[in-house]
Parts: sequence; C-alpha cells; structure tokens
Amino acid sequence: MNHTMKWVIGMGRGGIVELVSSNEPSHPLPIPERLQPDRVTDEALYYTIRTERGEHRFFDQGVSAETLGYNGNLLGPMIELPTGKTVYINTINQLDEPTSFHWHGLVIPAAEDGGPHQAIEPGEQRQVRLDVDQEPGTLWFHPHPMGATAEQVYLGLAGLLYVTDETENELPNEYGVDDIPLIVQDRLFTDDGRLDYDRQMNVDGTVGDTLLANGAIDTTFDVTTNTLRVRLVNGSNARNLDFSLSNGEALTQIATDGGMLDQPVSLKTLTLSPSERAEIIIDFSGMATGYRLALQADGIPFTTFTVRDLTEQDGDWTDAFTEAPVAHKSSETARRLTLFGMGNMVTIDGKQFDPDRIDINVRQGSTEVWEIYNREDMMGGMTHPFHVHGVQFRILERDGNPPPDNERGWKDTVAVAPGEKVKIEMTFRETRTFMYHCHILEHEENGMMGQLRVN
Repeated sequence: MNHTMKWVIGMGRGGIVELVSSNEPSHPLPIPERLQPDRVTDEALYYTIRTERGEHRFFDQGVSAETLGYNGNLLGPMIELPTGKTVYINTINQLDEPTSFHWHGLVIPAAEDGGPHQAIEPGEQRQVRLDVDQEPGTLWFHPHPMGATAEQVYLGLAGLLYVTDETENELPNEYGVDDIPLIVQDRLFTDDGRLDYDRQMNVDGTVGDTLLANGAIDTTFDVTTNTLRVRLVNGSNARNLDFSLSNGEALTQIATDGGMLDQPVSLKTLTLSPSERAEIIIDFSGMATGYRLALQADGIPFTTFTVRDLTEQDGDWTDAFTEAPVAHKSSETARRLTLFGMGNMVTIDGKQFDPDRIDINVRQGSTEVWEIYNREDMMGGMTHPFHVHGVQFRILERDGNPPPDNERGWKDTVAVAPGEKVKIEMTFRETRTFMYHCHILEHEENGMMGQLRVN
C-alpha cells in the first residue's frame, strides 16, 4: 500500500514513532449506531450486546481485515443510560476466547463492573444490572480479560456509553447531527491492509502509524449547525494525543471523563491519555458555506468538518453553565501509591498484579485522598494514565498546585507525568473488589495493576 505524508512524534523511551497519512480519499465519518432497547418499562431499559468476529476494509486499495466488534464487525454502538433508571444488558460472548464487558466510568457494584474477575467464556451469556446514579457524561465500554485486553481492544472491541438526563437539553444533543462522538485510535497495518497487532513498535504499548476516527481513516463530516458538540475518546492502547483545530483557533472544553465542568474552558490544545475523554464545542458561526476546518492530533488533520448551510439552534449552550466554579481544596492524604517502570518491568508500590492479593482495603462510604507518584528511572520514565474502577474522582493537586481549569470535573483516569505527584479525592459507594491500574493496556497486562476491596 502507498503510505505517504509521514510525520513524527516522540513516544516514551522507544524513541521516534512514525505516523502516516494513508493517502486515501476522504470517507464520511461513521457515526456509531444508537442502540435501541429490546424493551422499555417505566423503571428500566433492556439491551443486548454481543461480541462478534468480523471483517472490515480500512483502505480502498486493500483486503478486508479480521476485526472484532460489538453487535457488528468493528467497534460498537452507543448505549444510552438515563440517570435514575435501571439498565439491564444481556451480554453474549460469540468469540472463541474468553472476554469481559467492562463499563468504564460507571459507578456500579464490583460484580457488575466487568473486570478480570467477571470473564465470560465462549458461547456464554450473562445479564448485568446497572443502576444509573451519576452525572451525565461520556463513558465507554471495552473488554478486560486477563492477558487479552490489549489485543481485543486493538482489533475493535470498544463502544460508547452516554449517561443522560434532562439537564443537558440546553447543550447540542441531536445525536449524529450537532452532537457526535469521535473514538480516536492509532493502529498498525500490514502492506495489504490488515490490522497488525503483532508488529510491536514500542515495548511500552502497541502504537500505530495510522489514526482512525470511529474506525475509519481520513474522515469528513458535514456541519449543518452553528455549534458542534464533539465527544472525544482516546481509545488508543498506549498513545497520548494532543488535539487542536487546523485554523489555530481555540476549542472549548465543556466536560471531562465523568461529567460537565463548572464552566467552559477555552484551549488551543487538549491532551488526552489513553481512556481519557473530553467533550468540546466547536463554533462554526460566521464561517462560509464550503469552509473546511480540520480536527488535528499532534498537528496532523484526521477529521475534516465541511460547513454546509447552517441552521440556527434553539437556545444558547452557554446557559447550561450558570453556577460559579466550585473551589476544590486539597486535604490530608490517606494513601500514597508509586508507579514505576517501563516495558515488562512495571509496578505499583513495587508489586505486580496478583489476583489472589488484595492491595488496599477501604470502608464503604468513606472518602479518601490518594497521592499518585510516578517515580522516574535512569531513562526518565514515561507518563502513566492511572485509572480506578467503580468511582469518579476529583483531581486536587498536581505537584502541590491546583489542577488546570479543564481538569476540575469528574475523572476516572488521570495522566501522571514522570516525577509528578497527583492528588485525587474519591468516595467509595460500591462494595467488593475493584481494579486500579495503568491504562496503557500492555502495562496493565504486564502487571501494573492492583486490587481494591471496599467493605
């Protein structure tokens, strides 16, 4: 295949990694299907999600690649989870290997979380119950089986969870029109167009040379409204991504992993580590019909927005932000965790994951402040995205300073740079055993994970 227009960025200790624009014609941005419930009652919704093997052609001049998907060949649908409702999901594993269904960012009991302890065997099905009781936000779901998470995600297992309620009505919220998701992932391909997970380019996670948006390369989207709400998900195995607009103007962040910010934040560059999410508003008002504006990752366009005849939207999205920002004061640290290492030699507090060991015990209903320290090594180290299951937390400090304005919302993943200490605060509402780990998926599988028991 003819790959041209090469560009480079740094990637941890592994040195320079080339990312390649495919030279493919532009493709309409795929919008994941909005999953329809099997049944709806006054109190509950019922859905069905299946893991499937499939095929997908990523390049016009290439063969179909073997892929994995939820209810289809690649990636998965968007599942709406209304707050205050109970959602039942019948999960079915149609693969020939074990998997699990992890509801990333949901505050739910450990038995429903879908971590390594809830593996589903080939041909097995299981119903999960999700009592939705948290702020509206953009979450996602993906597999979490021991030893196979990284490759299953790489081959396509990732889907969207939208926690919703009526408070979002003032924001753009017409799915696929003025409210769109972008699951952004980097991937490697063979010369004939197949996904190539086994060609490792870096010992610290599988990084790719081609960017995908919702599973497609070099995508375009027709904008028909003055403002566009974009829900960004860094679904990469290991790569951090810096997002910006091609015209150099600021984008506006309105939400973090687990919900809305107190106030919108204007940014020229928005950085997301693996599994972090952010909602942004892009303003197209005043742009002429036919104007093209690209969303970039590390300075290279990967999705282009084309302005069509713009329709005035009802209301003003800024009306959703009426309260003054809340000051999040730091408090005494309850626990200190140390992240260390690269490649296969990664640890938390000097230990690698042991499924028979509980590393931390906490009381249900307690609120704790954790300090996460990323200890440097002789090579300097690398950023670790630290994720805790079963909670949403607040970032209190970065190296003793308040977090940036765009990190003051609810989070479930925080990027911790080499040598940095980050303090987070969380309340443990749900019981039993949860994971905490680095969300570089290969680091997680190499043992950079611990177990938290809520009693």
